[in-house]
Amino acid sequence: MAKTVFLTGASGNMGWAGFQEIYNDPANYDLVVLLRPGEKNRLKFKDYLNDPRVRIVWGDLCNYDDVLAGVQGSDIVLHVGGMVSPAADYFPKKTIETNTAAAMNIVTAVQAQPNKDDIRVVYIGTVAETGDRNPPIHWGRTGDPIKISVYDHYAISKVIAERIFAESGLKHWVSLRQSGILYANILKNFDPIMFHVPINGVLEWATVEDSATLLLRLCEDGIPEEFWRSFYNIGSGEQYRITNFEFEELLLETIGLGDPRKLFKANWFITRNFHGQWYADSDKLEAYLHFRHNVPIRQYFEHLGTQVPAYFKLAKLAKPFAGLVGKIGLEPLTNKHIYGTMSWFKEKVDARISAYFGSVEEWEKIGDWSTFKIVRPTEEITYLDHGYDESKPLSELDIEDMKKAAAFRGGECLSGTMEKGDIYTPLKWRSARGNEFVMSPNLVLRGGHWCPEELPMPWDYDTEAKLNPFFAQVWYPLHDKNENNFYDKEIYKGYSEYDKL
Repeated sequence: MAKTVFLTGASGNMGWAGFQEIYNDPANYDLVVLLRPGEKNRLKFKDYLNDPRVRIVWGDLCNYDDVLAGVQGSDIVLHVGGMVSPAADYFPKKTIETNTAAAMNIVTAVQAQPNKDDIRVVYIGTVAETGDRNPPIHWGRTGDPIKISVYDHYAISKVIAERIFAESGLKHWVSLRQSGILYANILKNFDPIMFHVPINGVLEWATVEDSATLLLRLCEDGIPEEFWRSFYNIGSGEQYRITNFEFEELLLETIGLGDPRKLFKANWFITRNFHGQWYADSDKLEAYLHFRHNVPIRQYFEHLGTQVPAYFKLAKLAKPFAGLVGKIGLEPLTNKHIYGTMSWFKEKVDARISAYFGSVEEWEKIGDWSTFKIVRPTEEITYLDHGYDESKPLSELDIEDMKKAAAFRGGECLSGTMEKGDIYTPLKWRSARGNEFVMSPNLVLRGGHWCPEELPMPWDYDTEAKLNPFFAQVWYPLHDKNENNFYDKEIYKGYSEYDKL
């Protein structure tokens, strides 16, 4: 008998690819998809309107009854949907409301089912949850500190949603933190935020094909019980671990424009406060689910080049005029109000300059390509200290381990006892700032979460690093200990402009 898979976000890049992958296995799966009733979605799914294997719920993730209609009768919930960039950057409040409400609606709907313990619930999180991991801390894994980049409201929403699933009490949930996805239409993303990326930063990309196969594998039988109630990083593996400059090179080669230094100026790009890392643990997910196609990355980009619209193929004709193309076509994006990197200097938006560059003086030091040093960081894997004995099996962890972990975070574990090995029952904790909260050891140790009241506004990370040695590991390597960040004190200056969006 075919399983029923409830898929959210089926009209997006990962969701659409996953929908097709699962649909192409007719013997094993039927699909339920929740779609907003717009013209674009109706056109995209017109071939499935009367398909007996596809049930479309026209509705909204923020409407509980719509979500309930999708969950009822489903064996598997793949929650891929939600607001993402660039829309998330322009509508921050709506993004937080949408993504957190969707998580709560799914959890509540699953809990209402008589077979709730049998339903698999997959949440797609994001690499943005751990924020800026520029070299020398570019190797990361789950359990590292949650560190949301300043102004990243999308990441705020995803961290809260992850917490909702992790603390839901459901028996079969998993959080998979997605990296940047490579897909054909990535070339169409011309937006000011394309410069919100440090040139020497890194990312382990995931192809859309790998991501689709991952969703299919999650529906199959044979996944061990130990896999569930945990956190994993999604990445396409070693050869997809590249720098952001290498990404620009590969992308521009795909359409024949060549060297990015002829198209962009070095000082258009931020130097910090983005997100991205090379995963020290993404092979763990591959070992469970075997979703990677292992296509060499250069070959994959050549494949992307065959899928782009015809007009992109004309770009190679502009190669001799790349500098002019950059000045006419791209430089105006850098000057766009609020989001353009160069607009911050013209409008003297000190908070954003501080967050993304450090200071005007630091930005001026960037210079041009003749002075900017392009580097590829070490491929030697390094690990952060998580504050407890990770060599111990989970079944052996006890209250003393919790006390050590809390102390390493500058706080305390206030609970006096815990059943050995029970990392899912919440305990009581106190942060270095004196806030008391309840959270499972699983979310603290394996998720990297800490006090919800300090998530993350006002992004007072300088103070947090002084109080919290665990967090200091991801702050001081990228910030001077004596640094007095402007946004710590005045983060809300000019913030009302966000509120109007």
